[in-house]
Amino acid sequence: MTTTAPGVDLQGRSPWSILPPLCLGFFMIMVDTTIVNIAVPTLQRVFDASLVTVGWVNSAYLLTFAVLLLVTGRLGDRYGPRPVFVAGLVVFTLASLACGLAGSVGVLIAARAVQGIGGALMTPQTMAMITRVFPAQKRGAAMGIWGAVAGVATITGPVLGGLLVETAGWEWIFFVNIPIGFVALWLALTRLPALPTHERSFDVLGVVLSVVGLGLLVFGLQEGAAYDWGRIVGPVTVPLVIGAGALVSGAFLLWQHRQGDAALLPLRLFLHRNFALANVAGAAVTFAMTGIFFPFTLYLQQVLGLSPLHAALVGLPGSLVSGVVAPFAGRLSDRVAPKWVVASGFAVLAVAIGVLATQVQPDVAVWRLVVPMLGFGVGTGLVFSPLANVATSGLDQRTAGAGAGAFNTNRQVGGVIGSAVVVAALTSRLAVTMPAAAQDVAATLPAEVRGPFVEGFREAASQGLGAAGGFDPPADLPPDVAEQVRAAAQAAVDAGFATAAAQTLAVTVLVLLVGVVCALAMRGGRPERGAPAREDEVSATAG
Repeated sequence: MTTTAPGVDLQGRSPWSILPPLCLGFFMIMVDTTIVNIAVPTLQRVFDASLVTVGWVNSAYLLTFAVLLLVTGRLGDRYGPRPVFVAGLVVFTLASLACGLAGSVGVLIAARAVQGIGGALMTPQTMAMITRVFPAQKRGAAMGIWGAVAGVATITGPVLGGLLVETAGWEWIFFVNIPIGFVALWLALTRLPALPTHERSFDVLGVVLSVVGLGLLVFGLQEGAAYDWGRIVGPVTVPLVIGAGALVSGAFLLWQHRQGDAALLPLRLFLHRNFALANVAGAAVTFAMTGIFFPFTLYLQQVLGLSPLHAALVGLPGSLVSGVVAPFAGRLSDRVAPKWVVASGFAVLAVAIGVLATQVQPDVAVWRLVVPMLGFGVGTGLVFSPLANVATSGLDQRTAGAGAGAFNTNRQVGGVIGSAVVVAALTSRLAVTMPAAAQDVAATLPAEVRGPFVEGFREAASQGLGAAGGFDPPADLPPDVAEQVRAAAQAAVDAGFATAAAQTLAVTVLVLLVGVVCALAMRGGRPERGAPAREDEVSATAG
């Protein structure tokens, strides 16, 4: 039986007994970040709502989830991870019921926002509980199981969502959480220990500044493309919102510096080299994962013509590989310096996505895309759990929740930034690649339509229409010529979009190389044997 960390009483149970409720809760949270995407067309039809409105069904969840992670991590330090996790599980499960029963899109959006609050309450506690219960030499293996859950959940959302929408109805993408939530709640109440809490005043001003600053930043970056990075309402613009978020976040950091150890986020944590670098690397890998799936999914559906469910299945083998690799990577990070495992994972990811970018073509066989996605699964399996192990290895009993909250916040913000950057990159590349593809294809058309054909694509690209744009043949063209023009237009759209998607994927490769550098810059050495670091050890290391 694996011993627990000193001061933890599991009443004779193995520390592994805490993983089922933590992993079930974390699985639901991760699945619900992606499961709604597949149901967007159905929700538009059912609620007779616009794409922008239905987009908020997902955005509301991601917004409340990302913004509150820092606060909820500290709540776990103050009141204990067990009661905060249980509270989050109850909120998440009841909100899932409300989502499935929603009679209007407004109610659905509100319920999804509450669901995000439940997810934010749970997530930092999963890492903090593992950090505080498992001894250092076994923590990597436990984080490996935790990381495997994330890998499997990444692709389970789209696949499960597609199956449920096509068979049982859209409501069941939310109802499915209810039985899982009840099982997780029973396990949490019977398996999770009541860990010591640390009485201290709560940084109320820090909470306000954190929520407002992060809320403005995340909203501006997450929704900027929907407003064409311009005016939102009245004099309020996207750049203004992002700028205000940056200013408030700066004020938050200054206030945290003044508060010292009483801060919502003790900044001395970032003086610990491995913790700081793990936060940057965590943002990088989430940036890359977001950057991969957005253009790649559009390419699979718009260029290769796959259904949403079939498009999701392209990534299924890689996700399963990630779930298999993650536990082994976690155990390996208990035996060798985790930095080498993380660096290897980032390198594998960069190579896999680089290869994938070369295969993104209009007429490629699907199996040639599955192969690099298998490499993607290996890379994520090597990165996710060892990186979490690195991030938590220097945390003590009093700051485990704050550190876990900071790590997960930076991961989520990295994903938000990745989404914004990738959308902007894809749009800008489409403005170049669409007209270029049209110019190439126009050589096969009759001379009298070549000029208007190319000009039509150029105008569509300048208006940001992307793959939806193109050229409508004049009504007076002979039927055979009109059909030739339509075929040429489709070929130009496919070629232009494939090229733009491939170039956008290259952006994520550069970000993954940042992750490699961060990993190599970490302090080496095998993981410590024994209990989590004491407060004075962390302070000494930070200094």
